[in-house]
Amino acid sequence: MKKLVLLCSILLLSSCAELQQVVNSLPQTTGGGFGVSNIDIANGLRQALDNGIDKQVTKLTQKDGFYRNQLVKILLPQELRKVDKTLRDIGLSSLADEGLKAINRAAEDAVKEATPIFVNAVKQITFNDAKQILLGNNDAATNYLKGKTNSALYAKFNPVINNSFSKVGADKIWSSIITKYNALPLTNNVNPDLTDYVTQEALKGVYTMIAVEEKEIRTKLSSRTTDLLRRVFALQDGK
Repeated sequence: MKKLVLLCSILLLSSCAELQQVVNSLPQTTGGGFGVSNIDIANGLRQALDNGIDKQVTKLTQKDGFYRNQLVKILLPQELRKVDKTLRDIGLSSLADEGLKAINRAAEDAVKEATPIFVNAVKQITFNDAKQILLGNNDAATNYLKGKTNSALYAKFNPVINNSFSKVGADKIWSSIITKYNALPLTNNVNPDLTDYVTQEALKGVYTMIAVEEKEIRTKLSSRTTDLLRRVFALQDGK
């Protein structure tokens, strides 16, 4: 009888050890259960950013994508606002409107060319703090993307903006505007770096629109269009 009890105890302990090995091999979730690993969370965050590019950033590439979108419309830099006002004061409002529209057109054209840059950036990004980002603010993943990619994207985006200025004729329009303004009496000459300014504003607009989609996914169940998004973002619902 004692031998039987001892044998059962050995088998039980052996089974427990094997069970623990199985448990240890399972991916742990943020909620203490099983089924959603850190890898799943990172992939879910990437998918949310991809959706932002696909659904929201592509809107910026359309005609008036920047110009008619009050969230991202590029206004004139401070240095040129006095130029804009002066032109309107002397009856050149149409030229001022054309100049404002031109820089937004350049941004729309550049985003169209540079969208693959953003897509590739999202694929390459690694979420070392996936759980913290998931449980963060409504734009936490977008801000993480911005922090990791903004400098590199600027370097790639700037020449695209420069080419777009020529492509849509913005360079000629602004050359004409600045020449007319500088020729006016009692004005200080201006020579702004519009390429740098529009690059910064275009990037800001892209991140803004990605954040719009991220917030949608975080706050609306209907925006979680895949099983992965539903499983991952369900974790943040109960935070």
